[in-house]
Amino acid sequence: MPFVRGGRGPVSEEPSGAGPQPSHLTPAAATDLVTARKQLLRRTDGNKRVDAPALRRVLVDLHDFWLTTKAAEIGIKPGSGFAIVAVGGLGRQELLPHSDLDLILLHDEMDPAVVAEIADQIWYPLWDAHIKLDHSVRTVSQALQVAATDMTAALGLLEARHIAGDEDLSKLLIGGIRQQWRTDIRSRFGGLVDQARDRWRRSGDIAHRAEPDLKYGRGGLRDVHMLDALAVAQLTDGMAALRPDSPGGGLRQAYTRLLDVRTELHRITGRPREQLRAQDADEIGAALRIGDRFDLARTISDSARTISYAVDVGLRTSSNSLPRKGLSKLRRSPIRRPLDEGVVEHFGEVVLARNALPSKDPGLILRVAAASARTGLPMAASTLARLADYAPELREPWPIDALSDLLVLLGTGEHMIAPIEALDRTGLWGRLIPEWGAIRDLPPRDPIHTWTVDRHLVETAANAGSMTTRVSRPDLLVLGALIHDLGKGRGADHSVVGAELANQVGNRIGLWPEDVQILSKMVRYHLLLPDVATRRDLDDPATVQGVVDTLGGSRVLLELLSALAEADSKATGPGVWGDWKSSLIGELVRRCLRLMDGGRLADPGPLTPELIALAEAGGVSVDLVTTDNPHTFAVTMIAPEQSGLLSQMAGVLSLRGLRLLSASVQSHAGSAVNTFLVSPLFGEPSESGLLRQQLIQALEGNIDVIARLDARERESQLPLATGPGGENTQGPAVPALFAQAPPRVLWFDGYDDDSVILELRAGDRIGLLARVSAVLEQHRVFITWAKVSTLGGSVVDSFCVRLPGDGPQTRDQLEEAILAVVPPPAPPREPEEDTGKSGVPIG
Repeated sequence: MPFVRGGRGPVSEEPSGAGPQPSHLTPAAATDLVTARKQLLRRTDGNKRVDAPALRRVLVDLHDFWLTTKAAEIGIKPGSGFAIVAVGGLGRQELLPHSDLDLILLHDEMDPAVVAEIADQIWYPLWDAHIKLDHSVRTVSQALQVAATDMTAALGLLEARHIAGDEDLSKLLIGGIRQQWRTDIRSRFGGLVDQARDRWRRSGDIAHRAEPDLKYGRGGLRDVHMLDALAVAQLTDGMAALRPDSPGGGLRQAYTRLLDVRTELHRITGRPREQLRAQDADEIGAALRIGDRFDLARTISDSARTISYAVDVGLRTSSNSLPRKGLSKLRRSPIRRPLDEGVVEHFGEVVLARNALPSKDPGLILRVAAASARTGLPMAASTLARLADYAPELREPWPIDALSDLLVLLGTGEHMIAPIEALDRTGLWGRLIPEWGAIRDLPPRDPIHTWTVDRHLVETAANAGSMTTRVSRPDLLVLGALIHDLGKGRGADHSVVGAELANQVGNRIGLWPEDVQILSKMVRYHLLLPDVATRRDLDDPATVQGVVDTLGGSRVLLELLSALAEADSKATGPGVWGDWKSSLIGELVRRCLRLMDGGRLADPGPLTPELIALAEAGGVSVDLVTTDNPHTFAVTMIAPEQSGLLSQMAGVLSLRGLRLLSASVQSHAGSAVNTFLVSPLFGEPSESGLLRQQLIQALEGNIDVIARLDARERESQLPLATGPGGENTQGPAVPALFAQAPPRVLWFDGYDDDSVILELRAGDRIGLLARVSAVLEQHRVFITWAKVSTLGGSVVDSFCVRLPGDGPQTRDQLEEAILAVVPPPAPPREPEEDTGKSGVPIG
């Protein structure tokens, strides 16, 4: 054929002599179109200025009018066997000031000489007028052949629109392309995804890039075009169940905002640019009445993150919806497996159980998010939409199980990022933390920051998740990391404002008053250690004394601030945390500790008269009572002291599907008096009589508790029980996540010369207390008392013990055995590819 897609005529400012120019064609043939375009773009005075959406519409109308007029002039009419079809921006009716014209001259197997003459009469006037043109001449069958082998061509033809001529011919092409796309989507889906990923690697993430590529970056315009193509294939609707009141305003509003920015970028620069540069940001923000470059960056980030979320949902939905072939058609539907109360896994996503009632279960939002982070499975868009529509607000203060689920979510490290992003894009995160709205998509003012303020907080909390075993309060560490910059964007010292907001958040989520104070001080002084360590003389005694006085002599607060300083620095940007800063802060902390009183670990406290009476009565008793929280129960187990008793008690509770939240282990009159605070994984807890019966069987040796726990864990991360709504629990195991922080065993002096205190800090695991207790019992360690705390996904378990032949070797052997039964540390986090600086275009 005389013309192929991608060929171009002369487009230089001076007339080109390349190629023959028919004598009957003159540059004046398209001057009206060029003149009208220039007049539109020159209108910048007051009310005469056309806004971005109107400019695109007028440009489309101008080009449609010129093309239809020209077509009629040269005989391209209904029934002529010729048609002009637009693709690209003109095909989508989104023509930008300096976009190329993407045109196809379609013909019905016409004579090549006639086709060449008709093509010349269309292309040369446009070339001579210096209008950039991307053109091709095809029959319907040729266009289908090209689309079958060229992904870019296929995607372009899916946007084809009839302009002039034989409309039946255009319909034949458009219908054929769409049918071919739907038929071949199974084999082409992988290539489409690979193409998108290559584009994201080249162009980066729009939401967190200083000079984003609005068209090709992740979260950009091309991503929405990809979703539209998947919608044509009937794999997804592309909308991700986003409501109009969601951040970003829904997919189409986010797309229109980016398109408006790109339109103004073309108009202001006078070039077909896709990358927003720093020098143009303020002018574009003013033209769109958004504000300055920081306001523009926030709008772009908001829109890009909405599109990115929609893409994640759309690709996942499309993958699950791909048509099956051959034996795969006979494959059974995925089984619904329980993950938590009212939460199941289905088709590789976290969804609601059939009998879940979001309108009557305010804590369901956090249980769904925690299950997603814990298993690595994404939350279904339909589930998030249902929660957004029906889930009520959590009462204040939050119930303990809601706080526990939040801590589980935050304790999963990098695995929490995707669930929080999904909650935020669907408006659910703002319900949990209303203060979040002020920092959502807020661009940083300092160029060393990689992320927007809200994403920086999430990244800091993710880093803190790998440091939870360094501190005695891992729950406060991840909470403080999440909110330490919550006071930014409010026109005052963000540390002071943030401390007040921390009080609000802490009281709302149900922390104890003393913990609220620590959380508030973490936020208030989160910059104290870095500032003092890098700017003050550490050899001056007044420097260290000032830090100790500021922190009120609190070792807990000091260790929390030390870990937070590292997590915050690592989440700021490359090179912010290094050996120099680490050594200075470490030295400051060591000097502060030497001035502080070490204190002692608290023991469990005295027994009540009722428990003393039961212990003196002897025998085995189990009592289960409700607490103030409907999902939390207290279980008191009393039995004559014997070897292996604690591991048997804890193991029986785990086998009955009860998650240990805390435990107090004591003894009196030859009987162990152990109290456990538990929460059922599903439904209601077992009755006291059943727990007592199983405990007696375990004590008599009829049940090997540890072996059963091992078998259960091999089959699934979760207990094998009938899930809510009768879901079958059989099926592929839910992928288990490693603990985010490396486990640690610490040793402290006991309360007499014969005892020591062993403290275990590790990630949680089904039956962990039973396993650790069994290790201690196997090493003939006598447990005087124990205090066990489960803080989200982390445990801090303290045992006052007497060791046989205490010494370094004994402790090392015991420590090695304990670490063998706790969750291993997570593999190192893969560094993210360089996607540029934060989303504010500051150069």
